[in-house]
Amino acid sequence: MEIGPHIKLHRIKQEMTQAELAEGIVSSAYLSKIENEKTEASPHVISLLCTRLGIQLDNETDEMVRQKCQEWFGMLTTNHDRDEIIRIYQELNEIMYNNHSADSLLMFEIHKIRYFLVIGEMDKALRQINKLVEMSGTFDSLHQYYWYKFRGNYYTANNESNQAMRMYKAAEEKFNQLELSEEEIADLQYTIGVTHSKLRNTLEAIDYAEKAIATFRVTYNFTQCAQCHIVLGISYRRIRMYDKAIKNYNLAKHLGELKQNRRVIQLTNQNLGYLYSTVGDREKAIVHYEEIIKEQDILLFERILAATSLIKEYYSIYNFDKAKEMVEFSLQLLEEVDEKERFQLFYFITYTYNYAINQELEKFESLVIDEFIPYLKKHKDYANLVIYANMLANHFEGNNRYKESVKYYKLANNTYEELVSL
Repeated sequence: MEIGPHIKLHRIKQEMTQAELAEGIVSSAYLSKIENEKTEASPHVISLLCTRLGIQLDNETDEMVRQKCQEWFGMLTTNHDRDEIIRIYQELNEIMYNNHSADSLLMFEIHKIRYFLVIGEMDKALRQINKLVEMSGTFDSLHQYYWYKFRGNYYTANNESNQAMRMYKAAEEKFNQLELSEEEIADLQYTIGVTHSKLRNTLEAIDYAEKAIATFRVTYNFTQCAQCHIVLGISYRRIRMYDKAIKNYNLAKHLGELKQNRRVIQLTNQNLGYLYSTVGDREKAIVHYEEIIKEQDILLFERILAATSLIKEYYSIYNFDKAKEMVEFSLQLLEEVDEKERFQLFYFITYTYNYAINQELEKFESLVIDEFIPYLKKHKDYANLVIYANMLANHFEGNNRYKESVKYYKLANNTYEELVSL
C-alpha cells in the first residue's frame, strides 16, 4: 500500500476532513491527489501530514504484528472460539494504528468486515464496508480478493444470494493474479457451491462442492469435507438421486462424529429428516428431527427449525397430541429469540399449526391469507408457499368452500411449476 492511501485510511479512521488535514500544509485539492496517487508529494509534505495524523513512517514490516494478524485472519474462516476471536481483535485494534505497515493495517480493516459478521454485528459490518468504499479504488489484487469475498459474506448473511454470488465470482476472478493457499481457494469454492445451492443451481453446486472437497480431503480438513458432503446431499436430493443423497449425508455425519462436531451431526440429521419427509417416510424423518431437539449445544435456530419440522410431521400423520406438544416447545424456544425478523418464518409456521390443531379457524385463515402467504411471496420461499397454499386449499375444500379451495390449489400448482423451473 502506497503512502497516499495510507494517509487517507488514517484520515478516515480519525473522521478528519481533507480540509482539516490539509490546512496550512497543502490545498485540499492537492491532498486529494496525494491520497489518490495522482501526484508524488515531497518528503517534507508527507512528513507534515503524517505528523498531524499522529503516525510515523515505518518501512519495515512489524513481523510480530503481521503474524498475529495472520493468526486472527485464520480464526475468522474456521469454527473458532468466539471469545478468543474477540480477545485477539481487541489486542490488535489497540496496536494496529501505531506505526505498523500500511499493508497489514489495510488487511486488518478489510478483515473487520468478516469479524463483525462472525460475531453477529451486521450493522457494524455494513458501516465498515461503507467506510472502505471510498478507498477501494486503491486496493491491490489481494486486497480486492478479500474485499469481494467478505462483501459476499455480508450479502449471504443478509439473504441476498444473487448479490453474494456477484461478489464471490469477482473474488474468484482474482485466483490467477494471486498465490493463494489451496485451502483458501477451496474455502471460496465451497462458499460459491453453497450459494449456488441457495439459488437452486444444482449442477453448479455439485461442481463447486466436488472441487472444494478434493482439496479438503488432501489437507485432512474433515469438518469442511463434511460440509461439502451436505451440499452434495442437498443437490442430489433435489434431482431425486436419493441413494446418493443419503450416502453423502451419512458420510457427513460420520465425519462429524469423528471430529465430535455436534453442529455438523445435527445439520446432517436435519437434512436426512427433510429427505425422508420428502419421500414420505415420516417415521424416519421424525427420528432424525427428534435427535436435534434433544441437543442442547447447538444454535437456537437449528433447534427451532427441527421443532417446526416435527410439528409438520406429526400433523401430517394426524398425531395431534404430539404436534401440539411440539407447538408448545417451539413457542418456548421462540421466547429466547432476540432477532424476531430472522425467526419470522418460524413464528408463522408455529402459529399456523397452533390455530389449525385447536380449530381456531378464523385466526388460521386470517394469519395464512393476510400475513403468511404474502410473506412467503415476498421472500420467494416457493417450497413453503406450495406447502401452505395446499394446506389452505385443503382447509377450504374440507369446509365445502370450493371457489376459495380452487384459488389456493392453483397458487400451489403454479408455484410448484416455478419451483421446478428454478
